Amino acid sequence: MALWRLDLPFPDEKDTFSGSPFDPRLGDIKLRARLRPMDVSGVPVSFFSELTFPTADPDTLGQGKYQVMAGAETFHPLDSISSDDHKLSFSPQIQQVVSVAGDQDRKDINYTKFELALRDVWRKAYSLKITAKPVIDWVQDGKTGAVAELEGGVTLQHGWRVLLMLGGRLWGEGVASTYGTRVELTAGKNF
Repeated sequence: MALWRLDLPFPDEKDTFSGSPFDPRLGDIKLRARLRPMDVSGVPVSFFSELTFPTADPDTLGQGKYQVMAGAETFHPLDSISSDDHKLSFSPQIQQVVSVAGDQDRKDINYTKFELALRDVWRKAYSLKITAKPVIDWVQDGKTGAVAELEGGVTLQHGWRVLLMLGGRLWGEGVASTYGTRVELTAGKNF
């Protein structure tokens, strides 16, 4: 295992862009596991899985469903356009997400999501990533949608990292895993 990750989201109760950031509530908890990259026909591929638990309070802040996700990702350094200070890379990813139980009154979940990320890391401490995330929603007969995200980050002392992400929908209102506008602040620690 290369990674175990526990996400404890605290969205604000108001789901408008202005929201209420000083009144956070518990969202759906996620547990992710990732295997170390392995060679698949000369390409490093990392397989991962995620479980989502419907723990949101109030339940309107979550999906109301237990979900299982399986995915794969590869990583390609872009050495020809990198320098000693800047390390550029491209990282495509695919995920399949399905709901397996939960509130029968809530919509089922079954979608395929792609992530196409271009990342720049400089001075081994700062990062900037732009990601396109197209989605195919199988519950809606293959309706598509996509969001784009811009994320900046800094690595602090003792394994701590802070990220600020800005995102918005490109197309496909109502498609699973898409949203209108989002600002996300993340603090994380590597153990």
